[in-house]
Amino acid sequence: MDLAFTPEEQAFREQIHAWVRDNLPKDISDKVRNSIHLTRDDLQRWAKILGKQGWHGWGWPKQFGGPGWNAVQKHLFEEETALAGAPRVIPFGPVMVAPVIMAFGTPEQQKRFLPGIASGEVWWSQGYSEPGSGSDLASLKTKAERRGDKYIVNGQKTWTTLGQYGDWIFCLVRTSNEGKPQTGISFLLIDMKSPGITVRPIITMEGEHEVNEVWFDDVEVPADQLVGEENKGWTYAKHLLAHERTNIADVNRAKRELERLKRVAQAEGVYDEGRFRDQIALLEVDVVALEMMVLRVLSAEKSGKQSLDVAGLLKIRGSEIQQRYSELMMLAAGPAAVPLDREAIAAGWQADQLAGAFVAPLASTYFNMRKTTIYGGSNEVQRNIVAQTVLGS
Repeated sequence: MDLAFTPEEQAFREQIHAWVRDNLPKDISDKVRNSIHLTRDDLQRWAKILGKQGWHGWGWPKQFGGPGWNAVQKHLFEEETALAGAPRVIPFGPVMVAPVIMAFGTPEQQKRFLPGIASGEVWWSQGYSEPGSGSDLASLKTKAERRGDKYIVNGQKTWTTLGQYGDWIFCLVRTSNEGKPQTGISFLLIDMKSPGITVRPIITMEGEHEVNEVWFDDVEVPADQLVGEENKGWTYAKHLLAHERTNIADVNRAKRELERLKRVAQAEGVYDEGRFRDQIALLEVDVVALEMMVLRVLSAEKSGKQSLDVAGLLKIRGSEIQQRYSELMMLAAGPAAVPLDREAIAAGWQADQLAGAFVAPLASTYFNMRKTTIYGGSNEVQRNIVAQTVLGS
């Protein structure tokens, strides 16, 4: 694929570059560049800045309030924001549930839910995985029983990313036990303030409260918050998963972190070591190849082709690349990667003592990236999907 951009596309890139330079808060970009914890306020502040510009739903068509950009323009926007040190937009609203509401929701649901997502005001969470139902998502057990004009929901979701911040959650729920497991699943939109919802933190190995358990105990959900048809939720889930797996690839963050890796290696004096440089070069080649695959998926989406199989391949390669650059940064920093005192980092003095803010949180980044080959459908399962749909085996 030719990665050369036209003069019009280069002008578009420059426009995005200038806007991000003028509107991205420096305190937020400094945190992103140094992998320092972002608060809810940090993330929401950037979302609202994008929303005011009409770019929080940057991938949306004009009919739903988006800019109507083509695949290349969307890619250039994502690249410029990532390279500038902008936070990664929390995808659950604008990237994941919004396309489902656009494609399968009623006009009333579109009018009700899309504006809050577009503005960055409403925080959405994802209710897919359950204990024992992760990669085998069709085995989920959270039950929604129809009673008159509402559903009564009981069950548990787990690994709900940033669910402690959620205003709304989109959930896959079981509404029938007849036939194949996939045929009894429905797609519900649930207000997180509903009585009966309990969010419990899961503290991950690097000490972060990023994921949660979400419990539903006789939660009442109005029936008009069912998306599409009852028992057809698996179709909508697959539509969403294609967007999720493309998003997990996150090639633009990989490009930014590749440059950070080079800075770490230079500061620690290992950049000119031949074997270490070989590893950086191999990683850079893979990042370029990943970018080409991302453009391919975006082009397929633009033409209306099904891209789920390629999205699985993107998820595999993108997640492995994320693990590799975090591992190489650990190797480059050596013992300096280990100390991690959040209060000291927030105060600013630990980073100074370690001769550069980029070395202090490396252990946290390394541990956090261990999960990337599991969530969004484990890489082992994705390889099976690719073998079946691409290779025909």
